[in-house]
This record gives sequence, C-alpha cells and structure tokens, in this order.
Amino acid sequence: MKKFTIGLFLLIFLLVATGCKLMRDGAKKSLATGSPPNIIFLIGDGMGVPQISTAYYFGDGEANFSRFKHIGFHQSSDLTHKITDSAAGATAFSIGQKTFKRAIGVSGDSIPQETIMEYLQKEGYKTGLISLTTITHATPAAFYAHVVDRDMHEEIASQLVDARVDFIAGGGRKYFETREDGRNLFSQLIEMGYKLDTTQISEPNYESPNAYLLVDESMPSKIEGRGDFLPKATDYALDYFNRMGEPFFLMVEGSYIDWSGHAKNAEMLVEEVEDFDQTLGVALDFVDKNPNTLLIVTADHETGGVSISKKYLEQKIFGQRKEIPGEVEITFNSNQHSGELIPVFAYGLGADKFQGIYENKDIFHKIMSVYNRE
Repeated sequence: MKKFTIGLFLLIFLLVATGCKLMRDGAKKSLATGSPPNIIFLIGDGMGVPQISTAYYFGDGEANFSRFKHIGFHQSSDLTHKITDSAAGATAFSIGQKTFKRAIGVSGDSIPQETIMEYLQKEGYKTGLISLTTITHATPAAFYAHVVDRDMHEEIASQLVDARVDFIAGGGRKYFETREDGRNLFSQLIEMGYKLDTTQISEPNYESPNAYLLVDESMPSKIEGRGDFLPKATDYALDYFNRMGEPFFLMVEGSYIDWSGHAKNAEMLVEEVEDFDQTLGVALDFVDKNPNTLLIVTADHETGGVSISKKYLEQKIFGQRKEIPGEVEITFNSNQHSGELIPVFAYGLGADKFQGIYENKDIFHKIMSVYNRE
C-alpha cells in the first residue's frame, strides 16, 4: 500500500511539473508556430526610472509596472547628440537606425526609411496611433512620416492621411482643417471612409477606420482636466482591433510626462505617471486575455533630471533642516532632456528578448525578431 501511495505521489508530481513546463514553454512555441503577433508599443515620453518611481511613492495601490518580469535598458543618444529629442528617439524605435536630432522617419543622410508600422501594414496588419499631443507631434509622426524637421506639421498631417492608419486619436485638429495651403484633410478622411470625431473619444465604428482629432493643438494635461482620455482611447482601440480579428500594431504615447519635466511641475508629473500606469493596466489585461501579443513599454528619453529626494520641514530647528522620515519630494535638476539609461519593460510573447542593456534602435530589431518568430 505504501509503495502504491509513493508511486501515485510521484506520478502526480511529474504531471504537475510537466504541465508547468508546458506553460512556461508556451510562449516560446507560439513564436515558432503561432499566427502573426499583435504588437502594443507604449511610450512614456520623458519617462525615466525616477518618473516611474513616483508611481510607488505617490500612487494609489500597486503600480501596474510591478506586473513586469522582463526589464532592460536602452541608451537613448542619437546620431548627432548625446542628449536626444523625441523625433530622433522615436525614429530609432520605428526604423531601427539612429538619425539626427529633429529628424522623423529618415536616415542620417535624410533618406526616407520604411517604418515598422509601414512594413507591418504591407503584411496585413491593422495599425493605430494614440497621443496626448497633436498626432503630428514627433513621437507619433515617427511611425508614419518622413521629414527632416519635426515642426513640419502640415506636411506630416498630409502624410498621415496617406498612411491610412486604422485608429487615430489625439490632438492637432488645426493641421488638418485650417491649413496654410487651404486643403481640408478632414474632407479627405471622410471620403476615404473614416468615422471622424472632432469633439470626444467615443465607441469606434467597427466597420471602418476611425479618427479622433479632438483639439486644435495638444490635449489638456491631467491637472487641467483631461480626464481618462488615454486609458479610454487605448481600451477602445484594443477592442476595435480585437473585433477586426487581424494582427495589429498600436503605438500609445503618454506625452505629458515629458511636459511636466520641462515645466518642473511635480504635481503634473505624479498625475501623468498615474494616468500612464492606468493605461498600462488596460494593455496588460489585454495581453493576459490575448497571449499572442507583445507589449513593450519604454521612453524616448528622460526629461527634467528628476530625482526622488528627502523632504524637510519648512522651518529649521536649532538652525538645522529637519528631515521628514516618512515623506519624499520630487526634485528637478533641469528643465531639459537628460542622458539617463531608459528602462524597457516587455510582457507577453517574446518578452525575454528585451532584457539587458542595448541601443534604442535595437528595440526595432527585437520587435522584428518576435514578428519573425526567431
């Protein structure tokens, strides 16, 4: 009887161990045999480790960043400057090459390069772009436009119409409607079959492409009353793509983390990171339900030289500053970009490829490695 009990225990143990191994190997096997993966790319513009840390010191509840197990760092310098800008930084992600400061979608010698979004479109992917800034701003533009200077907004808007992106949400209304050349790109989008909304984010039309261009320039910040636009737009986009039943590439930018650094505004920084973390939760939940999906979260650079510092009582005691043991404060060392290494978080299919320290342009190649099931 004892031998039978021991044998049964060993059999159960082997079955459990084998099942766990199959679960661990599931993502690796799907890389070799599965259908084309969905790709979600979240960019917290200006977001370094200190900015992420605010979610732990000032946020409510457990930060969604804690759900990641695969974390790396990238070096953000561009081709001409040690301290990059968003245009060159996002272009490195989109074309897999470093380029010069202010350039969008072009190589170091100003030649247009196919972006990862453009390549995947040719392979049958649906595509989406969400930003809190104008949709013609440096980060989203790097995935569809090809210009030598990021401020060429009207030209970038024209290229967005030609790009035929399936889900667009952000600001920049004036670059489509009240242009110096007199063209009305909204009319062109409608003729192309887009559902166009210029007032609010709303449930998408699941039978057509969708464009939400809600303000003339950039959206308000959280402390100015933006509300839940970013997580809501992301949720709508993911639901839209999921119902379409085809693989997709979606880029979402949390733009005001960068702007809070430029403004040296600690309240804005805390609120924007919290909003980005909520958006991150939406994306993570989608990956949990749709495992044939890769989620990458990173930033183009850090802004503000932010640190989490000791907090002191305002009044000195016996001529000395008195530290408050249970509190910290946010310190800005500048109002410009910095050269910090930038964290890269990955989740889902092929996430282990993003561990280590590498150049920003390598993120493109790592995504393509997952796409090619290498």
